[in-house]
Amino acid sequence: MCGIAGFVTTKPVSGGEAMLARMTDEIRHRGPDDFGYYHDALAHIGHRRLSIIDVAGGHQPMTNEDRTLWLTYNGEIFNHADLRPALEQAGHRYVTRADTETVLHAYEQHGPDSVKLFRGMFAYGIWDSRRQRLFCARDRLGIKPLYYYWDGQLFAFASEIKALLEHPSISVELQEELLPEVLAFGYASEERTLFRNIRKLMPGHHLVLDVKASTPRLHIESYWDVPAPEKIEDLDERGWIAETRRRLEETVQMRLMSDVPLGMFLSGGVDSSAIAAIIRRSTDGPVKTFAVGYREAPFSELSYAARVARAIGTDHHETVVGMDDFFTALPRLIWHEDEPIAWPSSVSLYFVSKLAAEQVKVVLTGEGSDELFAGYERYRWNLLNERGASAYRFVPGPLRRMIRSQAASSTLLNASLRRKLRHTFVGRDAGIESLFLDNFYCAFSQADQNRLLASPPEAVYGNYLRYFNARGDTSSLNRMLYADQKTYLVELLMKQDQMSMACSIESRVPFLDHTFVEFSTRIPDRLKIRGGTQKYILKKAVEDLLPREITYRKKMGFPTPLRQWLLDPRAEPLYAALRSPDGLLAAHLDMREVDSLIQRHRSGFEDATDRIWRLLNLQIWGDLFITGRGEQWWNGVGTPEAVST
Repeated sequence: MCGIAGFVTTKPVSGGEAMLARMTDEIRHRGPDDFGYYHDALAHIGHRRLSIIDVAGGHQPMTNEDRTLWLTYNGEIFNHADLRPALEQAGHRYVTRADTETVLHAYEQHGPDSVKLFRGMFAYGIWDSRRQRLFCARDRLGIKPLYYYWDGQLFAFASEIKALLEHPSISVELQEELLPEVLAFGYASEERTLFRNIRKLMPGHHLVLDVKASTPRLHIESYWDVPAPEKIEDLDERGWIAETRRRLEETVQMRLMSDVPLGMFLSGGVDSSAIAAIIRRSTDGPVKTFAVGYREAPFSELSYAARVARAIGTDHHETVVGMDDFFTALPRLIWHEDEPIAWPSSVSLYFVSKLAAEQVKVVLTGEGSDELFAGYERYRWNLLNERGASAYRFVPGPLRRMIRSQAASSTLLNASLRRKLRHTFVGRDAGIESLFLDNFYCAFSQADQNRLLASPPEAVYGNYLRYFNARGDTSSLNRMLYADQKTYLVELLMKQDQMSMACSIESRVPFLDHTFVEFSTRIPDRLKIRGGTQKYILKKAVEDLLPREITYRKKMGFPTPLRQWLLDPRAEPLYAALRSPDGLLAAHLDMREVDSLIQRHRSGFEDATDRIWRLLNLQIWGDLFITGRGEQWWNGVGTPEAVST
C-alpha cells in the first residue's frame, strides 16, 4: 500500500523535479518506508512506499527490461504468484518477488486488458516513454483511490487530492454545483469532486492519455461492472450456504499474503468476527485484533469485540475515544480525507488504525458485507414501506396529508415518536426519493435545500437514481444493493483507505474480492433477508465459527454519541464555528436557516444531528482548502484559536 503521484505535459516544462517532490511529500504518510521518482521531458512519476511484499526489492517507480515502461502502483494483487509463470514463459524476466512487477509485465504482454487478470485492490499509472502514452487503472470496486486533473496541456494524478493541489498549475476552486448532493448524502458520488476540475477515476475504469497524438486526448473506459442477477437458481439453500462459506474462506486466506505483521479490525459484529475466526483457523501464530469504542457505554461495541476475541482466541487490543479526542482530531482528519467527512465513524476508524499501527502494517476489515448481503436495516424497512405504501394509497389524499402534518409537527407527540413516524409510509410520499432516500440517507432533503440554498437545486438524487434505474428489470432489493455498491460503498472505501493510510497501515477488504461480489449477485433475495434476519445466508454460513449471540445480535453500525455531544455545553465552540460570517457556509447558505436549525436542535424539539454534522464538516473543510483560514483548526475544534473566530 502506497501513495502515487505524477504528471504528464504536452510540452517540456522546467522545474518538474521540484513539483513532483512537493506532490509526493504531501502524501508521505501513505508511504514512509521509501520514495522514488522518474523524470523525462514530458513525464514525472513519483512514489511513496509502504513496504508489504518483497520489502527489500519492491522500489518504485519500477521499470521493465528495456526501461521503456515506468510504473507507480498502490495496492495488492493477491493472485500475482498465479499469473507469474505464464508471464515468465512469455519471456518476461523478473528481478523481484513483488506483485508490482506482475502488474508491469502483464501490461507489457496484454496492454490495457491486463487489468482484467488481477484479483485485488489497486490504483496505478504506467508511463510508456517510447509511445508517450500514460495508462492509469483503478480496481473494480474502488478500494484504492485515484484522482486526476486534465486541462488539455497538463495531466496530473495522485492517490489524494492534496497532492494534486501542490502542483503550481492547479488552482483551488469550489465545485459549487455539488453542494446539494454533499448536503444530502455527505459526499459526491459522481466523478467530479468538490474541487473544480479535479475528478476521480471511477471504480472499474481505466484511462489512456496519448500525448504523441497530434491533438493529445484522454480516453476513459469501463472494464468491469457488478453483474445483474442471474435468473436461474442452481443450488438449494444448503448448497448456497456451503458455497458462501467456501468462497469466503478463499478470499480471506488470499488476503493473508504479507511479509510484515498483519492484524484484524474487530467490531464484534458478524462480518469482522467471521473474518477474524477464519484467520485464526488459517494461521499458526497469534492473531492480533483491534477494537475502538466510546466512553459512553450505549455507543460502544467493545464488550462484543472482547467477547469474540475470547471465543476465538486472539491477542486483543482496545482504544477508547472521548468527546475531546474526537473533536481535536476532526480537522486533521478532514484534511486527510480531502473532502468533508460523511460519517462520524471515520474518526473512530482513525483511532483504531492508530492503535493497530503500533503493532502491524496490514489489517483486514469487514467492509462491504452489508452492501452484498443486505445488512442495513434500511433495506428491510424500505421493502416493508413499499408494501405498506401500495395499500395506503387507497386512503383519500386529504386525509393522508392531514395525518402526515400531525406526525411531523404535533406537540402531543415527543420528538422520538415524530421521528419514527416520519420514517414510515405514513409520513412519506410513495416514490423512492421520499420513501427511501429522504428517509434513510439524506441529512438535507430537497425541500430542506430549497430553503437553505440561494439557488434551489434542480435534482439532488440524480446520480443515485441513475444507478437505481439502470437495474429496473431486477428486484427492488437488487436495485438498492447495486446503487449502494456504485455510490455509498465507494465513499465507505475512500474513508477506509484515507483513515488507515493516515496512520501508514494497509487495510484489506475480503468481502470485496470481485469474484465474491459476482457470486453474491446470484444469491436469491430470500436468502439475504429472511423475515427479520438480514444477511441470513452469511450468518448461516459462519454459524459454527462464532457464539450465537454475536452472529445474530442486532447491528449497531459503528454508532457515535454525536447527538449527546452536540447537546453538551462543551459543544458551544462548534456552533460558534458554524455561525462564522467568514466561512464557507455564510457564502453559500441562508444563515437564518442555519441558526433556526441550531436552535431547534439545542431546544430538543428536533434531532438535527446529521444536518449539523454535515454543516460542521463543510465549514471546516472550506477553511482548510478554500477560504485560507485553515490554520485555526490545526489544534482541533473547541480550542481558543477556533473559539475566537
